[in-house]
This record gives sequence, C-alpha cells and structure tokens, in this order.
Amino acid sequence: MIFASPDAIELSTPMSVDSHTAFENLYRAHHGWLRHWLYRRLTCSDRAADLAHDTFLRVLTRRSEAPDKPSRALLITIAKGLVIDHWRRSTLEKAYLETLAALPEHQAPSPEAQQEALELLAQLSALLDGLKPAVRNAFLLRQLGGLGYADIATRLGVSSRTVERYVADALYHCYRLRFLDE
Repeated sequence: MIFASPDAIELSTPMSVDSHTAFENLYRAHHGWLRHWLYRRLTCSDRAADLAHDTFLRVLTRRSEAPDKPSRALLITIAKGLVIDHWRRSTLEKAYLETLAALPEHQAPSPEAQQEALELLAQLSALLDGLKPAVRNAFLLRQLGGLGYADIATRLGVSSRTVERYVADALYHCYRLRFLDE
C-alpha cells in the first residue's frame, strides 16, 4: 500500500499550477465513482478507499507517463492492477497464516517476525510478477524448495536444461528489476 503525505511525494519536476488544478479536478470528478467501482470488486469500503487513494497517488507520481488529461480508462487500468496486487497479497497472507497455524505453538514466530515475513513474501511476489508460471515455479522450487534441477525437471515435466534456463531467466529478471530499472 502506498501511503504518503503530500510533502513526502517526490516528483521529478515541480507541479505547475495548471497541473495541480487538473489533478484536483480529476480527483473531484472521479474519486467517488472510483471508490464505488473498487467497492463492487472488493466488498470492503476501507480497502476500496485505500486503493482509490493509491490509484490517484500513482497518477500524481507518474504524471509524466500519463496523458495530459487522464480518463476513467486510465484510472481503471491502474486500479485493476492494484486490485490484482491486493488479491495476490491476500492469497499469500492466507497461505502463510495457514502454515503458521499448523506449527506447534512453541515454534510459531513472534508477531513482528510474522509481519516481516509477510512483507518479504509480498516483495518476492512483486519481484516475480511478470514471469511465466513455469519459470516462477522452477525458480521457487530451486531457491525456496532446495530441489535440484533434475527433481524440478521431473516435477515440471521438462528437461534439466530447460529448468536451468528457467532459473537463469528468473534470476536475470530479478536482477534487472532490482538494479537496472532503478
């Protein structure tokens, strides 16, 4: 979730009075509609309000990439991505909490460690977003499952060489996102 005060938002160039007015008009004209649109998909008014806020924040911080007059179509595109991210995080969180519930109480991590793990899982999920499912699965089985290439190849029904290529592709993808796109 992106929460920031107006002072904390870094823009590449100062916002002109016209841009500020245009953004304010966009917000006033579409905020209520967008919240309602999000609420119909999420059935949670608080989450809908958060994602509407995040949608407009993305428009504001990426205004150089957006058209001069952002429309509902742009808002929907951004909001859909945020909804998908929300569902992905919720699925990860649910799976993690189910795994924790299966642990004996004395082995369960502290609430702080649980929160840190959830944040790490969300970052990992975002980092692997965009990979083909087979590539993502091979990478996770290798890095988190500790399986060898032959075992992964058997599970996925591909050759060991293909698994090696999948893992290399995933590593390059992560490297590129982490270091080259900054």
